[in-house]
Amino acid sequence: MVNFVNNAVKYAPGNKEIKVKIEKIGNTAKVSVSDGGPGIAPEKIPYLFDRYYRVDSSGSQYSGLGLGLYICAEIIKKHNGHIGVDSELGGGSTFWFVIPISSD
Repeated sequence: MVNFVNNAVKYAPGNKEIKVKIEKIGNTAKVSVSDGGPGIAPEKIPYLFDRYYRVDSSGSQYSGLGLGLYICAEIIKKHNGHIGVDSELGGGSTFWFVIPISSD
C-alpha cells in the first residue's frame, strides 16, 4: 500500500489528490490507490509488475530500481491474492490488489 501511494506521488507530481479505497467484495478485500496523473500506455501495462521494469514517462528521470511493484506483486501472491492496474493515458491510474479475508 505504501508503495502504491509513493508511486502516485512520484509519477503524478502535479496531481493534488490521491484516493485510497478499501472495499469488501465477498470473502476478499480490495485495496486501490488512484491518481490523476498522466496514465500509462497500454503496451507498458503487462510489464509493470516485472522485476526491474520502470516506465519512462516522457523523458523524466525517476529514482528507483524498478523493484517496488514486483515486490508488491510477490507479497500479494504469497497471500493468495492478485494485483493489477487500470490506467488511461491522460486519465490517471488506479493500482489495486485483492486478498482473501477471513470471515471470523
